[in-house]
Amino acid sequence: MDTFVKKLLVLASVIVPVACTQQAETTQCKSDIDNSIYENLPFNMPQVIQPSFPDYTVNIKNFGAKADGKTLNTQAINDAIKAVNEKGGGKVIIPEGLWLTGPIELMSNVNLYTEKNALVLFTDDFQAYPIIKTSFEGLETRRCQSPISARNAENIAITGHGVFDGSGDSWRPVKKGKLTSSQWKTLVTSGGIVEDDIWYPTEGSLKGAKACKEFNNPVGIETDEEWDEIRPWLRPVLLNIVKSKNVLLEGVTFKNSPSWCLHPLSCEHITINNVKVFNPWYSQNGDALDLESCNNTLIINSIFDAGDDAICIKSGKDEDGRKRGEPCQNVIVKNNIVLHGHGGFVVGSEMSGGVKNIYVSDCTFLGTDVGLRFKSTRGRGGVVENIYIDHINMIDIPHEALLFDLFYGGKGAGEETEEELAGRMKAAIPPVTEETPAFRDIHISNITAGNIGRAMFFNGLPEMPIRNVNIKDIVINDAKQGIVISQAENVTIDNTQVDTQGEVLQVKDSKNVKVNGKTYHNE
Repeated sequence: MDTFVKKLLVLASVIVPVACTQQAETTQCKSDIDNSIYENLPFNMPQVIQPSFPDYTVNIKNFGAKADGKTLNTQAINDAIKAVNEKGGGKVIIPEGLWLTGPIELMSNVNLYTEKNALVLFTDDFQAYPIIKTSFEGLETRRCQSPISARNAENIAITGHGVFDGSGDSWRPVKKGKLTSSQWKTLVTSGGIVEDDIWYPTEGSLKGAKACKEFNNPVGIETDEEWDEIRPWLRPVLLNIVKSKNVLLEGVTFKNSPSWCLHPLSCEHITINNVKVFNPWYSQNGDALDLESCNNTLIINSIFDAGDDAICIKSGKDEDGRKRGEPCQNVIVKNNIVLHGHGGFVVGSEMSGGVKNIYVSDCTFLGTDVGLRFKSTRGRGGVVENIYIDHINMIDIPHEALLFDLFYGGKGAGEETEEELAGRMKAAIPPVTEETPAFRDIHISNITAGNIGRAMFFNGLPEMPIRNVNIKDIVINDAKQGIVISQAENVTIDNTQVDTQGEVLQVKDSKNVKVNGKTYHNE
């Protein structure tokens, strides 16, 4: 190595992001987190541990990476990560430039740092993403390996200022109704296959869709050859971090994911701070963030713009989720903005392992289909409890400001007909078992909303009503419909104003519902 390169490496090794402080021979990423965020929490929660890294730095260019937009840098980036891991940890720098790559695998004690104007573009070659066993939509299945992944890692981070683009448009099916006529025409003429007003990028993608009886996990696909044939349907989440500890995502932008964008699963001590997540509004299953079965998490100071749910809390689906038995718990969601999504803040529908101790505050929703969305269905099981939501502002919500839907059928708000919902609700009432989901002990306060479709809708199960919901200090302006409460018990709504031309309140099949001092009991 010549002297000039050595000097550059020495210089790079002492440059640390503003959010980090150097202590002895380690660099601890403290972010800009004010410890007051933990004050006055309505439940006990430890402070989220931030990762720390040795003061050692490498640049991916020293491993042969080229920022020409056409050289595939998969090996160079992963070699750099492996080298830092084997050295005991440190920082891998992705400098300014356009970096084409395949899957990146994070390893313990590595901070993947992107400089300003660094754009990491993941290849649209399906064959670059091996088919692996994983969990998706709460079920054990197979999907393509994620563009960014980690498993059983500790002290990992993605920080800096760069952008990670998942080339999602090459993977995703698109519904005709999501596009203008000119956009649809352009998409169809680009290639692919159209069936039932849905565009699929390949024959394999269409075959994979037909193999899915419910949601997006195929059944009846047995051999490796059959899985390979539907590879384009096995759309990966952009970032999948599994069974890892002390994780930091900070400062960077994630966009254009093939499926969900960020998916931490069974992790502990996660900080998502000052990130931006953008998926096109037409993107199928284009959730921004799905936090699943994680413990001790901060989701703060970030912007989300999603084609599906925005900030979503999950814990597995049906028997798979109950068997895993890992609740999503101890989560603070604060100071975030959601620009679009099926829901601004969402719990479910995969919540079979339980959800508890969630605090959401000081968030703004601008044009999400639903504001606060709780969803599940028979067969899930699991308990959602101890949810606290405070100081939310939202405007231009075409459906509910607050929705509890325990008859969820897999579609976004407004996509399902009233007849479809009524059909499920007319089914015979089953006994309460481990498959019965329960939502209880939920506290919502200081909500201001304008231009709303329906103010609130509680749609609980007759065998398991929504219980113990306390709502206060709510102002909802310009709502097309008021409040509908069905199959609920012990609901208190205080100091609430709903401006609507329709009926302000309907209470059906509910017990002990108290609204602004008046009690309703309708069995």
